[in-house]
Amino acid sequence: MSPPYCISLADVKKAHSDIEDLIHVTPILTSSILNQLAGRKLFFKCELFQKTGSFKIRGALNAVRSLTSNTSGDGKKPKAVVTHSSGNHGQALSYAARLEGIPAYIAVPRTAPSCKKSAIRGYGATIVDCEPSDESRTAVAAAVVKQTEGTMVHPNQSPAVMAGHGTIALEILKQVPMMDALVVPIGGGGLISGIAITVKALRSEVKVYAAEPCKADDCFQSKLKGELTPNPSPPVTIADGLKSSIGPNTWPIIRDLVDKVFTVTEDEIKHATQLVWERMKLLIEPSAAVGVAAVLSEPFQKEVPATQDVCVVLSGGNVDLTSLRWLKQPECEEAQHPLK
Repeated sequence: MSPPYCISLADVKKAHSDIEDLIHVTPILTSSILNQLAGRKLFFKCELFQKTGSFKIRGALNAVRSLTSNTSGDGKKPKAVVTHSSGNHGQALSYAARLEGIPAYIAVPRTAPSCKKSAIRGYGATIVDCEPSDESRTAVAAAVVKQTEGTMVHPNQSPAVMAGHGTIALEILKQVPMMDALVVPIGGGGLISGIAITVKALRSEVKVYAAEPCKADDCFQSKLKGELTPNPSPPVTIADGLKSSIGPNTWPIIRDLVDKVFTVTEDEIKHATQLVWERMKLLIEPSAAVGVAAVLSEPFQKEVPATQDVCVVLSGGNVDLTSLRWLKQPECEEAQHPLK
């Protein structure tokens, strides 16, 4: 008998049928340079080309559509949808809510990238500031739910969100049928949970690996200790989309179905980001580069030597370009006045 997880393959397949008319089937790209560096064939699932710039739209659309289809027969929509997000889920839920004509309120850490905040507002949602901790995010979102009489759509623990994210795996299994392993960046675990449920049900021999920043290694610690172990304090990492801790719905799936967790340093994340920018010409965000950093890392090379066909999920491309110093400040006076 299968363990009682909060989602199943049937949920993922239903999510796919419910949202496939609104999402892109994102491409798989390859790079001979990265293959050479990794010593194996790498296949990159490019969710940076997804609507709103990340995989998050899959879960958000499924959650909102589930809410609007589960009305009590009176045809009334939720008064509002509410969530907390460092950026990508907030953008996705704002977009999904706008499609259904539902107000959206997003609790956003004050440290979140400005480009993600601007995009959330651009989709018509209201931003409510919070501190960059799981406790503050949760408390502020709960207060907004009470004030607006809205419905909470958790960024990674909502079963509908997790099932929506699992649709990525349905695409990958068709696009890369020879795949031996799948590497997925992990924050709260909604993405890898949906993927693991799907992959292990359809191709149980395929390995599912999580990739995580060393500075936000709650998933690694949880697997090591055999119990849910949240980050003790707000993580400080360039991978801003992976700061959330895994939770009670994602942990059982990760515990049982994720084969291993690989952690990477900040320097490895930066190097992988630059590598993909320069060699693949793909503007991924650092959170998306964590999976790339993992497959290029020495531990991965040593512990997964025989795996030859590996798919890496490039989770998003919402880069805060204003954080790049060369965009904000010329290097010299001549750059400002080249004709002097």
